[in-house]
Amino acid sequence: MNEDNISIYQEEKEGLDPIKRIRFRVQGKIDWFWFLLPAIVLIVAFFFLPIIITFFISGTNMSTATGFQNWKWIGVKSYQRIAAHPDTLKHLWLTIKYVAFTLVFFNLGMSLVIALLTTHIPRRAGFLFRALWLLPRITPVVIYVMMWRFIAADAPYGILNQILIKPLGLQTQNWLPAAPFLFIVLVNGFIGASFGMILFASAIESIPKDLMMASLVDGSSYWQRVRYVIIPHLRWPLLFVTTYQTLSLMTSFEQILVLTDGAYNTEVWALWAYQKAFSTYSGNLQWGFGTALAAILVLIGIILAVVYMRYFKFEELVQEPKIETL
Repeated sequence: MNEDNISIYQEEKEGLDPIKRIRFRVQGKIDWFWFLLPAIVLIVAFFFLPIIITFFISGTNMSTATGFQNWKWIGVKSYQRIAAHPDTLKHLWLTIKYVAFTLVFFNLGMSLVIALLTTHIPRRAGFLFRALWLLPRITPVVIYVMMWRFIAADAPYGILNQILIKPLGLQTQNWLPAAPFLFIVLVNGFIGASFGMILFASAIESIPKDLMMASLVDGSSYWQRVRYVIIPHLRWPLLFVTTYQTLSLMTSFEQILVLTDGAYNTEVWALWAYQKAFSTYSGNLQWGFGTALAAILVLIGIILAVVYMRYFKFEELVQEPKIETL
């Protein structure tokens, strides 16, 4: 007897009339909706509506010159302007490099290494190390970035020059203009590594101890245990961290804004959109053009999210476990 037949049997046994029976069954079918309603409202209000507003404004010529009353609908002209802009490919290529290097070497690579190391040392020491690594994330952006500016500054203020370059007898200089791409990756990378570190460490500690002990009994090395036991259990956090951090790197620019303000060829796509919409030298803030740049980031983010879900086999991850795996 399936669940529906059992439900009908219970209703008939309780002596419910047909109207109450229908109401009882409908109420049982929609209970989940009331639990999800707060989340649905928040998603619609803070995700879908802003996206719709972004695409709408991108089709207008809104700026400080037109205001909110005298704007006109211009369709895809802003996107045509982006396609013809001489700096489009430069900003796009810089953003791709910045996201790829920061994601691979820090947000995924370093965070996974830290999680593996801190879960294979005494628990208190691992917890203390992870807590210290959270300092870049909880430090105010201005203070954190100014620290990096002091690291890169020329002698006698620069920490790098005073501690490493000058004792070696090498020529001191301001290293920020000399290696700007390296610094924007380092500044954002050390912040992003803490996010994945927490998730990966939690996932590793949740792996059944029986599996870890069985791998030791089978004579597996440390790297074999990482490859064949730990990594397969990290598919969910790997998917989440990769997707979330990619979207975060594509859209965040505050550290780069404070560090260089886009100078030294560090104006990534999100910072370019901000500069056009809110910080132009002429004072004519181009809201329509800036939101068109932001809309392109939204489309790229959606495409990458779909690619990641297919690569990590999202449909397999959300399937109910088979009975032999329970």
